[in-house]
Amino acid sequence: MSAAVVFGATGFLGRGLLRELLTDDGDVLVVAAVRSAESGARLRDRLASDGVPLDRLSVHVFDPDAAELALDPVPADVRDVYNLAAAFAFGMTSHAAREVNVVLAEKITRFAAVMGARRLVHVSGYRVAAYPAVPAPWPQRHRRRTYRRFGAYEASKIEADAVVRALADRLGVPLTVVNPGTVIGDSRTGAADQFLGLAELVVQLARGRLRAVPGSRRTVLPVVTVDHLARFLALVPRDPETVGQAYWVLDEATPPLPELVALVADELGVRAPRRRIPVAVLRALPSRLTGAEKETLSFLSADTYPTAAATALARRHGLEYPPVRPALRLWARHLAATAPDPADG
Repeated sequence: MSAAVVFGATGFLGRGLLRELLTDDGDVLVVAAVRSAESGARLRDRLASDGVPLDRLSVHVFDPDAAELALDPVPADVRDVYNLAAAFAFGMTSHAAREVNVVLAEKITRFAAVMGARRLVHVSGYRVAAYPAVPAPWPQRHRRRTYRRFGAYEASKIEADAVVRALADRLGVPLTVVNPGTVIGDSRTGAADQFLGLAELVVQLARGRLRAVPGSRRTVLPVVTVDHLARFLALVPRDPETVGQAYWVLDEATPPLPELVALVADELGVRAPRRRIPVAVLRALPSRLTGAEKETLSFLSADTYPTAAATALARRHGLEYPPVRPALRLWARHLAATAPDPADG
């Protein structure tokens, strides 16, 4: 039985992809690459509690610090490799962000080459389209400037995009890059357990702590539901035309941020703030006064993204975005009910 190996399997999106791969009609062995037997056991329990069949799931441990990645045990026939592994946090050091988002991504690319994979699917981020591409390896001066300008998280994702593309080309690895928008909860249930970025703003709104909407009336944080993104990721390796392509998977029907905040406020029965704070003001003021992480500000943009190819591919396979406004409402309700409160701990 051929195998699809998923790195980042224990994360929010990783579990969504496992759920999709394990419930489809295929006969592929789904290999969850995890850092310890304990995390693998927790993953199995979580999937089982969600009603996901586990008969085609195989959990394999790997050491992310090893010079060359190897799975224990080694799968017999690796067909596809998914890199969903990411350090998603704001305020990281450059070293911490690079170790996962760049260095581990490079190791996973080499792993795909050694395994002779049919496809490597690398999940990047939608903001990579906003900046001129600088081929890898980056000069030290450019790296320092980029990390200083954007912060460790976003800069490391931009660098990883360049590194993975260059290495895959050199090693002859068939690569597809997927650049998702902000990943929100399942369109059917709203379920999510990721509370950073836009989710943090929603939680602040729910708890009466959002005093103003950041950005302008045209600011958009484009979203995609986790179930839609998982289905898209699952179909990518099956289509030979996706080799060498990059796809921006985000719903262009996402309302502008002030409208999104009003929609969520209505769902939660709270008042939406009427004031807006321009990004320039947020940049100028200390974070302790605004409550806004400086790293998040580059996401507050009215930019548009090249989504046509992803939309066409999805439609060719019968996949459409679920209605975004009901999905946002369900997600907001779930976040309000489940998000931990920093004041409690």
